Formats: sequence, C-alpha cells, structure tokens
Amino acid sequence: MASLPKSALQVAVVTSAFSVIVWRVLQQPLSLSRGFGLLLATAAFCLWITARIQLGDSFSVRARAKALVTRGVYSKIRNPIYVSGTLFLAGIVIALGHPEFLALELILIPMQIVRARREARVLEEKFGAAYREYPRERWF
Repeated sequence: MASLPKSALQVAVVTSAFSVIVWRVLQQPLSLSRGFGLLLATAAFCLWITARIQLGDSFSVRARAKALVTRGVYSKIRNPIYVSGTLFLAGIVIALGHPEFLALELILIPMQIVRARREARVLEEKFGAAYREYPRERWF
C-alpha cells in the first residue's frame, strides 16, 4: 500500500484540528462576533489548504528553495500560508470569544515578516532574476 503524500497528511491533521475548534465554538451561543470569527477562520482555513496543496513538495518549515511556485494562490499572494495562518488565528480568537488574545498577532506578524524575508533571500539566491520578478505584482 502506498503511503500518503506529506501534504495530504498535513492537510488531514490541520483539518481535524479545525473541526475540533469549530465544534468547540458551536457549543456556545452564536453571536455576531462569533459568527464573524468563524467565517474569517473558515475562509482563512480554505486559503491555507489551497496554498498548502499548491505548494506541494516545496513546503518546508525552514526556508528551502526546491521550486519557485507562482501558480494558483501564489500568483496573487507571495506568502499565502503566512497570511492565511495569521487570519485563521484571528478568526479563531474572535470565534472563541477572547478578542484580548488578538495581541498575539503583535508577536506573530513580525515573526511572519522575518520568515518571509528569510525565505525571499533563499529563493532569490536559488532562482535569481526569476524570483526578483515574482514579487513585483504580488501582495506580501
């Protein structure tokens, strides 16, 4: 029997975790803010899943330059996994009714910017002019 691709396993784990969080949110009365948070988290989750699948084997925790992915979501956003992860966290915090934890974003966002810059250096080193052209018309 063939083993699952690493991306499929990661998507399955994240989907399971997301399902548990949604179940937890739905155990409480659904207010406007909880509904907004759940909607934001769901949209961000879908963006993350799409980006992760499109990135394929190029995904890594540490910046590595396996391939320059410029199709799909990556044709509009340079770092959709960072963006969707940040939005997902914000949505979950709002949905769980603890907006004070949005302060975590003050730590997360600078960390994501540092990671994105490190990744950009690695990609530019490997792909040169092709990478330098890539960010010009894409957001973050």
